[in-house]
This record gives sequence, structure tokens and C-alpha cells, in this order.
Amino acid sequence: MSNLRFQALNAVLTRSVPDVASPSPKISDFYACNVFDRRKMKEYLSKEAYQSVTDSVILGERIEREVAEQVASAMKAWAMSQGVTHYTHWFQPLTGSTAEKHDSFFEPSGDGMGIEKFSGDALAQQEPDASSFPNGGIRSTFEARGYTAWDPSSPAFIMGKTLCIPTVFVSYTGEALDNKAPLLKALSALDKAAVGVAQYFDKSIEKVNASLGIEQEYFLVDLALFNARPDLYLTGRTLFGHMSAKNQQLEDHYFGSIPDRVLAFMQELEIESLKLGIPLKTRHNEVAPSQFECAPIYEEINLAIDHNQLLMDLMDKVARRHNFKVLLHEKPFAGVNGSGKHNNWSLITNTGKNLLAPGKTPKNNLMFLTFFVNTIKAVHEHADLLRASIASVSNDHRLGANEAPPAIISIFLGSQLSNVLDEIETSRLTGKMKQEPTLWTNIPKIPQILLDNTDRNRTSPFAFTGNKFELRAVGSSANSAAPMTILNLIVAEQLTKFKVEVDKLLKKGEKKDVALMTVIKKYIKESKAIRFEGNGYSDEWAEEAERRGLSNIKTTPRALDVLITEKSEKLFEETGVFSSREIHARHEILLENYFKKLQIEARVMGELVNNVILPASVAYQTELIENVKGLKEIGLGEDAYAAQLDIIKKLSYHINTVRANVLDMVNERKKANVIEDAREKAIAYDEKVKSYFETIRYNVDKLERLVADDKWPLPKFRELLFMK
Repeated sequence: MSNLRFQALNAVLTRSVPDVASPSPKISDFYACNVFDRRKMKEYLSKEAYQSVTDSVILGERIEREVAEQVASAMKAWAMSQGVTHYTHWFQPLTGSTAEKHDSFFEPSGDGMGIEKFSGDALAQQEPDASSFPNGGIRSTFEARGYTAWDPSSPAFIMGKTLCIPTVFVSYTGEALDNKAPLLKALSALDKAAVGVAQYFDKSIEKVNASLGIEQEYFLVDLALFNARPDLYLTGRTLFGHMSAKNQQLEDHYFGSIPDRVLAFMQELEIESLKLGIPLKTRHNEVAPSQFECAPIYEEINLAIDHNQLLMDLMDKVARRHNFKVLLHEKPFAGVNGSGKHNNWSLITNTGKNLLAPGKTPKNNLMFLTFFVNTIKAVHEHADLLRASIASVSNDHRLGANEAPPAIISIFLGSQLSNVLDEIETSRLTGKMKQEPTLWTNIPKIPQILLDNTDRNRTSPFAFTGNKFELRAVGSSANSAAPMTILNLIVAEQLTKFKVEVDKLLKKGEKKDVALMTVIKKYIKESKAIRFEGNGYSDEWAEEAERRGLSNIKTTPRALDVLITEKSEKLFEETGVFSSREIHARHEILLENYFKKLQIEARVMGELVNNVILPASVAYQTELIENVKGLKEIGLGEDAYAAQLDIIKKLSYHINTVRANVLDMVNERKKANVIEDAREKAIAYDEKVKSYFETIRYNVDKLERLVADDKWPLPKFRELLFMK
């Protein structure tokens, strides 16, 4: 194994920087060239078919089968003109990644020849084996049928020589088995609720879309070094490894000069992404060594999430061409910052107005306050549900680790907006709004709020950043559909409740402005506990949060409990996003995913200790023992080999400690494996099995420092993080 490490190091030293050629100096010349977007639909479809697809995307209207036939024929013609030979339904099962099954356009004909065909039926619907994907008991092997169904709102694209058609994935009995179907339902609920409230201010608003910008953090390591670390390629993170003497303490990596090899990778990634219509805008070094970030321009949320899923797949493909491996795990290296996926969320009307952008007039600011305060109220009411939506075994490493938001859900607003809300809370409401630019008569002063009205609080899980909310707690490997489904759903529910309360006051004869402000004031007071302007990393905040009644659920198995509470099930069923059966199945899937990943980590840890680390440590110890024997034989006293004896003793201690803890961990794993209940099994893995990980790691890392460098078998952190 040590030979593999040094072979990998030699490979890194021979790497060259490839030339990356752009198809054109102007990005607009090739942007979305591999996407069947509206421009290409106009070219290949009849006016009637084009209008039908457009109405489906904008208004949610059904596409008739005869139109689907036209679309399929047009897609095939366009794709084949680009050299495409196959098509696939591209979907997002509950595995955490995407799935696809490629079928050829070619079909043999009866005369011994062949023809390329692609029907409307093949476009609209396919039948993958639902029992082979995570389904929480909804599908069994003997009742395996499931369906993928075309999502016209996310355009088809070409990847390689395959036409990829974004789809939802449901069971034969109609339950959602993916991340996209619930998201689309939540977005529909949000649209309906937001339009109802927005029309208090502007009757021309007929549609509200959620907008999303996803900042994607990641690590890059050389592919040869990655392949020499079994823990990295089996679990996504290093289970062992002593921190490099130099890491991120000099704060010199963030926004630093991008290494040439990395820059070449980034350039090709951007070109390939832009061809697929992913509007990448930003690239830079992140805080930790070998950590980077890319970020696109904001898009409609369903498309933004599809693009992020596609981006993660593309990152891996492009990285391999540059002899890199992209690490999307939230915490691949202990001791330096982990990676997140910041979700920047806002609400955009069909008239082009951002409902979370402060206005320049009292009327516009009242509309802003309405959606702003309702979002705060929604998060306060369902903070635990939002926490559950970001829960995973990998994100547990990151949350609350003084580099990412804590497991306590709170909202940062900034001093100016906090002061505005405090002023409204303590004010007396009478009178009617006037059109002065900064204040109302007898209604609390609402200043002209500039876009940069808040500081940037990196410790807050949910922060207002001028004209959007930023959910910073999402893990880097996550599908953003899960937290965005919850966020849009709870805001939809809250806006619906808000409208009911305002309409009651209006029926009683209250003036509209006062009715709106009365309910807003009530919500400000009720949700005040969720607002926090300080340091979310501090122990004092954990204590203060407990006094406020805010939850601090640090591990996934217990965080997921909220999914199946009576309150949550009522929310899901009333909005139609999840049935009781669907959410119980999803709860089961998430628990199984949790303990299976810990099970893999425990097994890899045991294998590496027994087959790689202990043999290397014992071999080095044997060399030292032979050295001591030789020194004794030539008559030297103990002072001549005291250092060797000390190392031998320390090696023995750590070897024995590691071995004993691995045996105990294996025993706990065996006990956990026979537990039938998924929740109890997940908790057993969390509290019993995982509890040995740190002790084993600590002692292995001590062995790494004691064993001679040329005898240590695994690439070290200094090599993984700094060799480019």
C-alpha cells in the first residue's frame, strides 16, 4: 500500500496543465447550444405546438398526446442533427443522485432495414423498476412497476450522444419516489398562495415563481491520490489523517490565486455547463486548501435544482479528464472547513417584481414587509421541519462545527430591518397609508430600505441578504429539492393563513392597510424568538436558544422525527405535497440511508485498520526492535536506544488501543444490525457504533505521526490538500 502512495505522488509530479479552448470568444455564441430551449422549439415546432408547451410551462396546462408526438419528433430531429443516437428519461430518485436508462432511437424494420423513431409515448412516459430504487416499502420486487413522466418546464438537453429528458418518478399507485414531484407540488401551492396575497397590492400579478441561486462548494484532489485512499473512494471522506502543519490558519487560500491545473478544470467545466444552459457566473478559492466554489445566476427554482444536479455530475466527468477528483462530501477532511451549498431564495412575480426586495414607496414596502414577515413566521412555525430537510449523516459533521451554521434554526435580518420590525411591534396602528416616500400617517415609519441593508452573518442558517433569503445550512452533496420543497411549502401555508386573517378583518370593515399591518404586527411578535443577530457559533447562543424554546437537534435520526408528527402530516396532506404513506416511506428511506452510510464507514474503518494501518505500524515497530537488538549486541547502553524504546512503547499503546476499539465497534455494529426498527437502528449506529470513530481515528493519527514517512501507506493530508 505504501508503494501505491508513492506511485500516486510520482503521478502528481508529472501532471501537465491542458489547454482549454473555448468554442467562441463570446459565450452567447454557444450558450445553451445543447439544450432544446424555446428558441429551438420555435424552429422545430408548429406555432400551435410551441404555444401548447409554453402554456404548460407558464400556466401548468396539460399537453395533449398529439402535441407530445410533435414535440418528440422535433426533439429527435434536433438531437440527431447534433449526432445523438440515444435518449433517456433523466430523473432524481431518492438515492441522492440522478438516474438514467439509455434507449436507442434505432428500431429494426420488417424488411431487414431499420429506422430512427421517437414517439410521444416514449417522450411522455417510461417504466423503470421502482422496487430497485429507495421506496420505503411502497414498491416490492413482486410489484415493481413505476413511471417516469416528462417535466416540460425543464428543457431536454444533450449529454454526450444522449438526449436527456427531465422527468418525475412515481410508483404504479401514484406515490412520489423522487425529489422533483414534491417540489413541483410545493411550488404550485406557493404560487397560488403568493398570488392571492400579492393581489392586495397589484391586481396585475397573476403568477409568482420562486427563484433560486445555488452556490456550490467542493474540494479537488488529484485522482491518483484519491485512488490511493480507500476511505475516500468508498465513503467520500477521509476516516483517518493527521492534519497538515499548514492548513487554513494563515487565511491565505480564500479568494487567492487559482492554481493553473484547477483553473483549467474550471474553464472546461464552465464551457460544458454553459453549453447545457447552466449560467455559471462565479468561480473562486474557498477557505480551506483545495476547496473551491462555483455559482450560477439565479433561475426559476425547478430549473435551478435540475441544473445543480446536472452540474455535480458534470463536475465529476470534467474533473476526471483533468486527473482530478471532485469531493462533494460535506466534511472530507477533519480539521479544515467543510463544504455547503448556499441556497439563495426569493419570489418573483410575472410582472418582474422581486417580492423580497424592499421598495422606495410605503406601498411597495408594505408588500415587501408582508412577504418578508410571512417568511419569518413560516420558518418560526416549522423550524424543526426545515432542520430535518437538511439532515444527513455527512451534514451532521458540518453543522455547528464553527465553520457552518449550527443545528439551531434561526434567522438573521441585520440591525436596520430588526429595528424596523421592533418599531412596528411596539407601535399603535390607526389611519391610512399615504404616498409619502418614507412614512405613513399614524402607522410606524418604514424607511426607504436600500438593497444592502444587512451585514453578512456567516453563522446564521437562514439569513436575509438584501433582496433574498440565504439558506446556508444545506450540505454540498445534497439535492436542494428537499429543503426547497419544505421552504416553499411552509411559506405557502403561512401566506394562506395570512390571507384568511386579513380577509376576516376586511369583512369587519377594517381598512386594508391597517388590516395588513395588524396581522403583520401580530406575526412579528409571535415569531420574534427565531430572530438572532449574534454569533451562531457561540455556546451562549445555544443556551439562549434553549431559553427561547428553539430546538437544537444535532443528529439526523432525531431530527427526522418531525417528518411524521401530526402537525407535519397535516401540513403535507392539506397541501397535497405528501400523503401519509409517502412521508412515512420517505422517513424510512432517510433513516436507512443514514445507518447504511455509517455501516459502510464502520466497515471501511475496520478493514483499513486491520489490513493496512496495523500491518504498517507493526512492520515499523519490528524495524525499531531489530535496531534496539543490534545496538544491544554491540554493547551500547540503554541511553543509546532510549528514543527507539519510547517510540516502540507508544506504538504498542496505540496499536493495542486501535485494535481493541475496532473489536468493540464491530460488536456494537453486529448488535445494531439485528435491530428491525429503522429509527432505533439509526440511533444505535449514531450513539453506539459511531461513538468509537473518534477514538480509533485519534490513535491511528498518532500512529501516522510515529511511523516513518516512507512506511506510511496512505496519502497524507499535506499531499491531498496541497499537491496540485
